[in-house]
Amino acid sequence: MSATVDLKGKDKRRLDFVERCPECNSPNLVRNYEKGELVCGDCGLVIFERLMDRGPDWRAFTREETWRKKRVGPPTTLMIHDKGLSTIIDWRGRDAQGRKLKVKRRLEVFRWRRWQIRSRIHGSLDRNLAQAMNELERIGSQLELPRNIMEEASLIYRKAAEMGLVRGRSIISVMAASIYAACRIKNLPRTLDEISVFTRSSVKDVARCYRLILKEVKVKVPLVDAESYISRIASSLNLSGAVQGRAAEILKEARKARITSGKDPSGLAAASLYIASIIEGERRTQKQLASAAGVTEVTVRNRYKDLVLKLEIELPT
Repeated sequence: MSATVDLKGKDKRRLDFVERCPECNSPNLVRNYEKGELVCGDCGLVIFERLMDRGPDWRAFTREETWRKKRVGPPTTLMIHDKGLSTIIDWRGRDAQGRKLKVKRRLEVFRWRRWQIRSRIHGSLDRNLAQAMNELERIGSQLELPRNIMEEASLIYRKAAEMGLVRGRSIISVMAASIYAACRIKNLPRTLDEISVFTRSSVKDVARCYRLILKEVKVKVPLVDAESYISRIASSLNLSGAVQGRAAEILKEARKARITSGKDPSGLAAASLYIASIIEGERRTQKQLASAAGVTEVTVRNRYKDLVLKLEIELPT
């Protein structure tokens, strides 16, 4: 026996995004696009009867057939100044059949392309965004940032530009600050020093722009977790999983003892890895850990002393 849920109004419009069954709270939902039904795979409840298929209305079995049948362009993205909504005239100089254009026609297409580029960038905000997105692409490729981080950074920069925060400031500095904020939001371990290396601005300028974004754009940035830096530092020094696990345990105890507040997370992670490497017999020097974490040896030494004394850790001799 199967039943149908009769929901109205707002709940009915959002049924396509249901993640659990309202009857048995099971996440095992089956979407049958042929019948247009959303059914619970455990209790058989029909949650929705008019499910919309958002896929293409054609089938393709090869890559060439897929490209030939497509009638739309790529999805919109915030990483392009116009969000990818405008048309682009290709630079290949060939017609629809792949044949080379004649010289006269090629010059004519060249004029079309020039005016088309001018029409895409018709205001100061568009010019600013176009330059900023080029910088985002460059810094993101050098830092090997994932696409979701770059999309988040472009969204933060757009908000700052629309509020007039970029006026009178370096575009690269504001973009670097947006990238750092995006990394913090997505919990990706990157420091201001690492990001500012690939800019022509100083760390102070990037930090100043970052504080401005936090104040004016009101971005909700979570606190930095030192544990997120452990795997990154450990992988560069070929430390085992046992060392990483022990370092994470040390940081958890330090957080309970409230000795991590106000401390550099990179230095805490390096110090905990230094202690864990001694305990697990995979000793690394403070200089190696400081270099991998991007901090000084003094920072590692001070954090190491704090952790050992306040947590009363007994180290093997």
